[in-house]
Amino acid sequence: MRIVTWAIRLAVFLLLVAFAAKNAEPVPLRFYFGLALEAPLVLVLFAFFVAGALFGVLALLMPLARQQRQIAALKKQVSKAEPPAPPVAGL
Repeated sequence: MRIVTWAIRLAVFLLLVAFAAKNAEPVPLRFYFGLALEAPLVLVLFAFFVAGALFGVLALLMPLARQQRQIAALKKQVSKAEPPAPPVAGL
């Protein structure tokens, strides 16, 4: 099973390298106010992929932080509550 997994990884890697080699021509990125940047298409695509992944991670961190605060508040409430009565033996 490990060999199949590594074979798939190698195939995907080789496909990505071939894609990068085919898309190495420089493309202009035009911004506002006459600003322009020229970079290989593969780098532009990779940069936007990384930016999208970072935005996704940041979008997940906000609800996660909120949940952590709620968990801490609930743990504090539970620790302040009086302990439950011990069970009665012999019933």
